[in-house]
Amino acid sequence: MGKITGFMEIKRETPDRRPVAERLKDWREFDLKLPEERLKAQGARCMDCGIPFCHKGCPLGNLIPDWNDLIYRGRWRDAIDRLHSTNNFPEFTGRVCPAPCEEACVLNINNDPVAIKLIEKNIIDHAWSEGWVAPQPPAQTSGKRVAVVGSGPAGLACAQQLARAGHAVTLYERSDRVGGLLMYGIPDFKLEKQYVERRVEQMKAEGVEFVTNCHVGFDIHADEMRTRFDAICLTMGATKPRDLPIPGRELRGIHFAMEFLPQQNKRNFGDPIDPSVAITAAGKKVVILGGGDTGSDCLGTSNRQGAASVHQFELLPLPPESRTAEMPWPDWPMILRTSSSHEEGVIRDWSINTKRFLGNHGTVQKLHGVRLNWKREGARMVMEEIAGSDFELECDLVLLALGFLGPEPEGIISELGLKLDARSNIATNNYQSSVPQVFAAGDARRGQSLVVWAIWEGRECARACDAYLMGETFLPASPEL
Repeated sequence: MGKITGFMEIKRETPDRRPVAERLKDWREFDLKLPEERLKAQGARCMDCGIPFCHKGCPLGNLIPDWNDLIYRGRWRDAIDRLHSTNNFPEFTGRVCPAPCEEACVLNINNDPVAIKLIEKNIIDHAWSEGWVAPQPPAQTSGKRVAVVGSGPAGLACAQQLARAGHAVTLYERSDRVGGLLMYGIPDFKLEKQYVERRVEQMKAEGVEFVTNCHVGFDIHADEMRTRFDAICLTMGATKPRDLPIPGRELRGIHFAMEFLPQQNKRNFGDPIDPSVAITAAGKKVVILGGGDTGSDCLGTSNRQGAASVHQFELLPLPPESRTAEMPWPDWPMILRTSSSHEEGVIRDWSINTKRFLGNHGTVQKLHGVRLNWKREGARMVMEEIAGSDFELECDLVLLALGFLGPEPEGIISELGLKLDARSNIATNNYQSSVPQVFAAGDARRGQSLVVWAIWEGRECARACDAYLMGETFLPASPEL
């Protein structure tokens, strides 16, 4: 694959970025375009490794060496066909996926991995610019009606596959726009919303009906859904946030990340925000609790809004900068990661436990924390507070980016009486829930996860639903992981 000696001759290269001072003034994406010849050189680095472990690293089983080679050879049309064979929305994964494929790249054992994510993004962007991405309506219809609840990446993938199989698909979304966290959650500087909107238009042309501002289980109920549709696929995500029940939590100025982030997405659309509920970091001393991707998104948003300062605290200890013996290749390593938002200005700290919030006149003014020492006891890590390490930090906006606990049980889940698993997700057997006719996929089924996993789940759920409706399925299968 690629050039036989390419990985020995060519260094990994990724695009330059717009300067921090410039990109903080707007909400646009900031990676500059890599010239085609240099991109082809990156495809040439894909080595003839025999066993492409990148397939294992990618939940979708993307045929990565194939399209790396095709780009090296300038065969762009073949590359997008190969990419679309496993991934409905590579413009999403090419922008917001953390690229587990690159961590599993064989070249990553003792060198820099192939720039897989960069190549993927450029393939799909080139395909759109050439007009190669077109609706694929079914040759014939089945007469079956399917409801998909939730329009995040799992719901979009599930709906698109089912529509292409010939079913009449109606996709319900409780927000005013389609896309779930792709639309309201991920900042525009990571994923501009035009990429979501054009996929929605493609799916409409394929026959998918979109119903927005409809909260299933409240605006339309389970009995009516089961009467109107032959099958229901629940893909509403894991939207129940993890809270921090400590003294002072009730103070004004303390918000969940997903109360904060969608407001900026709406502002960028020009939507008015009710001043009584508006949240902004402008001129404020911000503290973000949580060191994951959502915390990073809060950071980039806070800096663009003009925060006076931003601290980001993580409960866990500082990760190592590279793999250790406990993180063998090709597994995903829990190492220190610095996002583009971190480059834009933040004070990061680890092993911090927030004990209480302090305020005045009902508004948060300080965070009281303590430093931790982590030690191993058997197979698990145990934390202990370091005596005398208590501190207070002034703040007037606290953003809780502590993860999610599963789907919200109120509404359709409780109406249907669905069984849940030990982690409060919808329990399934081959994507079918405990109630006949009802399927589940994405974060609602597997818990908080990645966009790439959501797309895979949506595709697999569509296969299971199609087989249930028709007795067999001809939808493409994803590789076994």
